[in-house]
Amino acid sequence: MRIALLQESTPGPEALNSAARSAAEQGAKLLVTPELSLTGYALGDETGERAEPADGPGAAAVAGIAAAHGIAVVYGYPERGEDGAVYNAAQLVAADGSRAANYRKTHLYGPYEAKYFTPGDRLTVQADLDGLRIGLLICYDVEFPEVVRAHALAGTELLAVPTALMRPYETVAHTLVPARAFESQLYVAYANRTGREGDFDFAGLSCLASPDGAVAARAGTGPELLFAEVDPALPHASRVLNPYLADRRPELYGA
Repeated sequence: MRIALLQESTPGPEALNSAARSAAEQGAKLLVTPELSLTGYALGDETGERAEPADGPGAAAVAGIAAAHGIAVVYGYPERGEDGAVYNAAQLVAADGSRAANYRKTHLYGPYEAKYFTPGDRLTVQADLDGLRIGLLICYDVEFPEVVRAHALAGTELLAVPTALMRPYETVAHTLVPARAFESQLYVAYANRTGREGDFDFAGLSCLASPDGAVAARAGTGPELLFAEVDPALPHASRVLNPYLADRRPELYGA
């Protein structure tokens, strides 16, 4: 499966539509966009005002984009839950415009996110797309090995991670994300922001990390639409050659 990762500095439906059109024209079946790509990250006190339900106007706009271009889309947005709480969320919309999966960030990063968001409580959210099991995480979540391992044990083959990685933490993109892919034998599609927004300076460096430890594609530090190939057979083959999952001894991993 050919996928595309949008590394952008200008969030919103217009940028997403342009990327979806270009990605589809170049044969991609899935577009992964950054964290809070629909609204921007540095919303501050406007976060609650911009939040909407998972089936709100933003979702309808993305559904129209996906259906118009025939491409599945993972996008980030502030979600207003049924309980009234605001979540940092990511949603997968299928190529026909239907909503396939919605995930709420479980590990909030720093006092800024803790101020404006409530952490989600569902760790593994998945959907099947063209025979590939897609899982969703958001940015800081992927830095926890337990979280990625939970996805691997649940059968995730491609982990889509909308991201807002800031400087000076480039080592996460360079080192940690490929390590997560290798140790759990799955693909990690890590789509980051770039440029400055408010007080935040985003690092770029989006990538597709492969189950065999390779980085199949890597963006620079500026705006970019990155393309990469996902081989559905590689996660299984990697798990045979590198039996971390089979050799686990969870009875020893208690406290």
